[in-house]
Amino acid sequence: MAINPSEFHKLNVVDSCAIDNIFSSSLLYVAAQSAGCHFCCTSFVYYECLDKPRTTYTPESIELQNIIRKAIEEGKIKNYNLDIEDLQEVSILQKRKNLGKGELTSIAFAKKTHQAFLTDEIKARNLAVEVIPPKLVQTTPHLLGWLVFISFLSDTDLEPIINDHKKYKRPLAQYFTEMYYRALDYRSKTYLNIEKENDTK
Repeated sequence: MAINPSEFHKLNVVDSCAIDNIFSSSLLYVAAQSAGCHFCCTSFVYYECLDKPRTTYTPESIELQNIIRKAIEEGKIKNYNLDIEDLQEVSILQKRKNLGKGELTSIAFAKKTHQAFLTDEIKARNLAVEVIPPKLVQTTPHLLGWLVFISFLSDTDLEPIINDHKKYKRPLAQYFTEMYYRALDYRSKTYLNIEKENDTK
């Protein structure tokens, strides 16, 4: 699925991996917030991020949990419980793809509320595009690319975002770089097309 960094839906239901990736960099999150983006999650995702026991705890993972917990407490991420109909939808989705409750509830809630589903799990993306419009399935690198395209992130922002991301042992540095250059390419082509249109007037 080709990602277009010139377009991004601002209302997002995020799964646990996406929350970790977004909040791995305060610069990335602040830019997204400034651009009008809103994020919410299901109670299952809240549990996976903050309460579910882990086999190993590192200082970095604990620090990232604390950042996310504070963001939820401050209302930066809204946390929603699902009703019976939502859980029935989750049961149907689970038969189609063996994913965790966090991803499945996020897809079901995004479908119900007509929001975008933001995930960095390829299996979750593959299922999501089967049940909601593909343009409403988004990723954290897509978010970064869009912020670059609309100039809410500058050329000097990429390196600190990647450094912060690596600090928390997150896996998207390569994809951030690729999306950064794709956004620059889209932006230059957009400006070129505008200039051509002006020349023909």
